[in-house]
Amino acid sequence: MPIDAAKALAAEPRTGEITWDHKDVQLYHLGIGAGIPATDPDELRYTLESRLHVLPSFATVAGAGKPGVTGGLSMPGIDVDLARVLHGGQSLVIHRPIPATGTATATNRIAAVYDKGKAAVLVLRTEVGDADGPLWTNDAQIFIRGEGGWGGDRGPSARLDPPAGEPDRVVERHVREDQALLYRLSGDWNPLHADPEFAKVAGFERPILHGLCTYGITLKAVADALLGGDVTRVRSYATRFAGVVYPGETLRIRMWHTPESTRVAVSAVERDDAPVLADTIVEHT
Repeated sequence: MPIDAAKALAAEPRTGEITWDHKDVQLYHLGIGAGIPATDPDELRYTLESRLHVLPSFATVAGAGKPGVTGGLSMPGIDVDLARVLHGGQSLVIHRPIPATGTATATNRIAAVYDKGKAAVLVLRTEVGDADGPLWTNDAQIFIRGEGGWGGDRGPSARLDPPAGEPDRVVERHVREDQALLYRLSGDWNPLHADPEFAKVAGFERPILHGLCTYGITLKAVADALLGGDVTRVRSYATRFAGVVYPGETLRIRMWHTPESTRVAVSAVERDDAPVLADTIVEHT
């Protein structure tokens, strides 16, 4: 069997140094659509080094996105076909604001392996800290089609009860045709997001947008619309990737806001509001 759950869970964590600077942060922000309009003071805090604030979802690409989804597939006990892999979900806990320039230690391990019957789910955990203590904890849920059925633990359900009532805010964000090509420069080189032939082998009509790009676009929308652009208010952010986005489409982002958290649902406007992000919650001050 390509996945040896016991071996994967018993493997020693991998630890390494990661670094980033303002250029990495600015590139990430541009990759998720920041900078429009280019002279807007609210956008300059994402694009101009003298005013730079770091959106917490930058944590998913800091250090060029290592280990990332593809990095997790090289861990002991894991040997799968990349064309069968989808990013199923992502959760992020921010322990303190991310600096615009940093050097930190990242510790990566397989935190869980779940048997969903027709698929397997790996939870790749990355814990990052610097000389001043913990910075963030990232969990990537990696969905591998055709690799379940060994009788293992099915794991917890990620489904939340639907938000009640009408959303407090609804915003739309256009995804540029070249958005995936720009976003991948931050470190996710999976050809699914750039190579039309590879996308067809994986079952898609054309390359799709990175789920983590949609993840970043959505967090920025919440921060800008409901948190006064104060990215330091974000404490945690979790989502389930419910569907794909094709570059060139428009995202409809619905928000249900309370003083301590915001529930979010994201859909693709041009495909009759097909779900894109579900079971999404941003916890904040």
